[in-house]
Amino acid sequence: MRQRTIKLYWVHMKIRSLSLALIQNKRRIFVMECFDKIKNEEFYRPLGGGIEFGELGYIALEREFQEEMNAGLVNIEYVTTFENIFTCEGVAGHEIVLLFSAEFSDKTLYSMDEIMCIEGEVPFKSKWIEVKDFLNNKRILYPDGLSEYLEE
Repeated sequence: MRQRTIKLYWVHMKIRSLSLALIQNKRRIFVMECFDKIKNEEFYRPLGGGIEFGELGYIALEREFQEEMNAGLVNIEYVTTFENIFTCEGVAGHEIVLLFSAEFSDKTLYSMDEIMCIEGEVPFKSKWIEVKDFLNNKRILYPDGLSEYLEE
């Protein structure tokens, strides 16, 4: 009887380095609105994006805000780093997140309830949400653990 050989192929998933901006105004936080169709779940996430090779985290943050909403940031300060292991739309993800606090250079953005932004060619909605909605679990904020850095 011939022995059967099974080859194992390791799938090399990539860990994504990410910078996110925690922008608060009074008792609100600026976040993007998202929806996971598989989980049937509405959730929110601070704006930011991937860090390119050779790019510092705060520079990536400035670039992402320029690209996505043509907005400048000031008073950018490092807060913490954490890992985010998750599933979204049925796909596993792993991120190393650099979290920064920041402010908009254009103060008129604080008076707008919603702002349309764009990622590549895909539009998305960003808005101000009351911090208490995340702290009392009325709304979902990702990455997990981010709520502990919110100021009420």
